[in-house]
Amino acid sequence: MRKIIYLSFIYLSIWMASCAPDEYEKTQFGLKATVDSTEIEVQFFSPEIVRIIKSKQGFNFEKKSLSVIKSPEAQLLEIYKKGQLITVKSSALQLTLDLVSGKIEFADLNGNELLAEKEAGSIFTPFDDAGKASFTVKQAFALENDEALYGLGQIQNGKLMQRGQTLEMKNSNLNITIPYFYSSKGYALYWDNYAVNTFVDNDEETSFEAIGDCADYYFMYSGIGTKAVAQMRDLTGQAPMMPLWTFGYWQSKERYKNQDELVNVLKEYRKLQVPIDGMIQDWQYWGKDSMWNAMTWKPIEYPNPKVMADQVHGMNGHLMVVAWPGFGPLTKQYKEFESKGMLINFDTWPPNGGTKPYDVYNPEARDIYWDYLNKGVFSIGTDAWWLDSTEPDHINVKESDFVEPTFLGSYQSVSNAFSLEHTKGIYDHQREMTSEKRVYILTRSSFAGQQRNGANSWSGDTGSSWENLGKQIPAAVNFSLSGIPYWNADIGGFFAGRYNKDGGAKNPEYHELYVRWAQFGALTPMMRSHGTDIPREIYQFGKRGDWAFDAIEKMIKLRYRMLPYLYSTAWQVTSNSGSFMYALPLLFPDDKKLADLNDEYVFGQSLLVAPVIKPMYTGKNNDKVFSNFSKTHSRRIYLPAGTEWFDFWTGEKLAGGQEINREAPIDLIPLYVKAGSILPWGPEVQYASEKKWDDLEIRIYPGADGEFTLYEDEGDNYNYEKGAYSTISFKWDDAQQTLSISDRKGEFSGMLSERQFRLVLVNSISGTGLAESTPVRTVTYIGKALSEKL
Repeated sequence: MRKIIYLSFIYLSIWMASCAPDEYEKTQFGLKATVDSTEIEVQFFSPEIVRIIKSKQGFNFEKKSLSVIKSPEAQLLEIYKKGQLITVKSSALQLTLDLVSGKIEFADLNGNELLAEKEAGSIFTPFDDAGKASFTVKQAFALENDEALYGLGQIQNGKLMQRGQTLEMKNSNLNITIPYFYSSKGYALYWDNYAVNTFVDNDEETSFEAIGDCADYYFMYSGIGTKAVAQMRDLTGQAPMMPLWTFGYWQSKERYKNQDELVNVLKEYRKLQVPIDGMIQDWQYWGKDSMWNAMTWKPIEYPNPKVMADQVHGMNGHLMVVAWPGFGPLTKQYKEFESKGMLINFDTWPPNGGTKPYDVYNPEARDIYWDYLNKGVFSIGTDAWWLDSTEPDHINVKESDFVEPTFLGSYQSVSNAFSLEHTKGIYDHQREMTSEKRVYILTRSSFAGQQRNGANSWSGDTGSSWENLGKQIPAAVNFSLSGIPYWNADIGGFFAGRYNKDGGAKNPEYHELYVRWAQFGALTPMMRSHGTDIPREIYQFGKRGDWAFDAIEKMIKLRYRMLPYLYSTAWQVTSNSGSFMYALPLLFPDDKKLADLNDEYVFGQSLLVAPVIKPMYTGKNNDKVFSNFSKTHSRRIYLPAGTEWFDFWTGEKLAGGQEINREAPIDLIPLYVKAGSILPWGPEVQYASEKKWDDLEIRIYPGADGEFTLYEDEGDNYNYEKGAYSTISFKWDDAQQTLSISDRKGEFSGMLSERQFRLVLVNSISGTGLAESTPVRTVTYIGKALSEKL
């Protein structure tokens, strides 16, 4: 028995019969029809992707998507009419339009229903949008009772499966909302609307409800989840390559108060020989709140910011600097934007500072913003951007704020796209200025399509708690599933003041939480330590030989050994619409035990990660629990069925489809490698580019056939877009126990002409760990194909 659940988009009239069944026409991309004063257009963008647009007959509007950059494409379509039904069939799917009710149904080529609009489910309700005639739009769909939905962006509710809830889909400090979901039936749906909307899923309906001139959604049929992500990228744009160094370790806090402090932190890391690549300068380097975001430097605390940048670079580090979208009333930017009507007139951070955001939707305003940012900050040698408050912060909220005009209409009609347009301005302008330095943006918000702007979103100002650590996992994988591959979180949580009463940075309870968060952070697209209340530099947690220091250093060093894997995964993201963080149901759809498993994920294609998200510390007099790396702590882990798994730390081989209990001492995160994986491991380094990859360990995990492509380029420019990169493919034939290495494809400046590959066939390594694994043999590779039987 089917449970009817409605996915609502809002329309002007409830369709009850009255349309003449012949009122339709074929078009280049599909068809158009009018049903009871509602105009319906079907546009195919590919055989698997179809757009549905519904609007009120005679209502004139122009819709140019902010997110979708793909255009419809002519397809070989079979269109035929039977009674009141029109069927449109591509080579991948078919849809049926009822010319009397306006209902649309989607099915596979065998006629199996995938998704159906509800009968009489389209409604337009007139709405005065700041003096412009518009509507609220609602569309209802029927879903299967046991159908699982994933996605909706980064929603920090702890849920993996997004059914049975009501959500206000509004970008905020902790939530990034994307009106997209993927169904366990193998289809996905993206509603192209930028206003705040309400998502409801209950026994009566599943609904998106928001302001809009039309209902505009994309139905995508993939059959498998990874392809659904690729289809979303096809629609909204591919993610460019991030610089190699950005995959190293980042240090930050709220905040370094002068240039010497920031430089000295990096000096200390180099002295301790703890690897690091990125230093971050947070807010208020500009001075008083009235000068908020002035993009200038306080002369006493930062007498020569270019020297600061040069000193960071001289230690083989990189500098990220914060910039905000709001400006204090005494800044030059505020005055210029105000004089040109380019401020959005509501209060943003900081409170009582008179700060207003600029109109990010206006191309001329984005030009002005970059001009100031370039002259004041980029010119000193800044390597990357921290774009904070890109929701943006909205304080002292008044109803009138939402009808404030922007270049694209009322603020309420486009508010969720604020971050998308703001990051677009930075990306486009830096690309126009130079191709020698890749754009890298850290941003607190996002929207569909932002991946094309070189942006990595973080999960906001989280509280430092075990509960919040656990929530990061489903939030991250649902965000990634929504089409955006780059994500990270403040290691240790942002607000850590609750731990100050028992010692702050010396509080062992906080040490435990921080260590576990660092383990998780090392296995995300960006490993970045940041927060307030308690400083986060590694030496705040003791010295080498202390359990917390050693556990943090172990994960940082592991991160650097993983650089070839990380960078090659980044190439799969850019070239094949891949992801870093996968929800398990996407990769193992036949294993129903994974449908709502919210505390594990796959990193890249090979690594199953099971972070420890519960404490073992039982009191401040119990420090010995950690000092001997006690094995009393453990967690339950489910290994997905359909493959075998290797314990990363021991090499033990385990069958999938079972739940195990894994000991997890304080310095270990449970980590498993899928059989058939081929993983490259790099040298120990102090920064990402310190050593060339001329002596790589290639680890083969037998039990299934496998392959891996090693990607290399110049590291931090856009020459790869012109073909300046190389790939080397590795293939494992499990039956023959043979590793084949392909001819190298491509070339780039500085490419190695000869190198060593140390081949490791993994079995039970008996706990010796990655650094002490023994190669089966070492081969010399000069770019020509090799085959080795192991």
